[in-house]
Amino acid sequence: MIGDSWTHKIARVCIKPLVNTPITPNHVTLLRLIIGLAACVAFALKMNILGGVMWIISTFLDRADGELARISGNISSLGHKFDYYTDTFITALFFLAIGIGLQDKLPNYLTIMMGLSACIGVIFSEIFAEKIDQKKRATGEKAYTGIAGFDFDDIIYLFAPIVWLNWHLPFLIGASVGAPIFAIFTYYLLKKITN
Repeated sequence: MIGDSWTHKIARVCIKPLVNTPITPNHVTLLRLIIGLAACVAFALKMNILGGVMWIISTFLDRADGELARISGNISSLGHKFDYYTDTFITALFFLAIGIGLQDKLPNYLTIMMGLSACIGVIFSEIFAEKIDQKKRATGEKAYTGIAGFDFDDIIYLFAPIVWLNWHLPFLIGASVGAPIFAIFTYYLLKKITN
């Protein structure tokens, strides 16, 4: 299924020149992983402008790898797993990275612990959502649908402006509680469709 979100459509146009070249979707995923890691390191080191720019590029490459796979016909279960694990790891690592970068804002490594809490919540949310997506694959439905041409996970593009606007401490506080709650909710949805 080809994605219909705005970011999928833009990625599709940008990625078309790579069809019929030696560049594979896994190459794009690897580049996404490297740039996403660099973004997280930058956030941890309080290099927030650079981190945000790299974050947006990395997030866009997440769309591009899937679009390249679909339009080139180069789809594989290994590629899907590589993309899935990369996406989960980078999104979760973001919260730990900002927790490290904010550790001087609250005492006793509290922001790092909040980052870990959000990180764990994101990982489990992704695991449960992926299982829901697999169960709904035949119908083309997803665990969480988008709205107005945006996918549910397009929200991660907003992580960069949140940091640029210096809103990442309240965002981290909310995510440290919200991500585990969201994981529990997603688990509940998974159990609901498996019973």
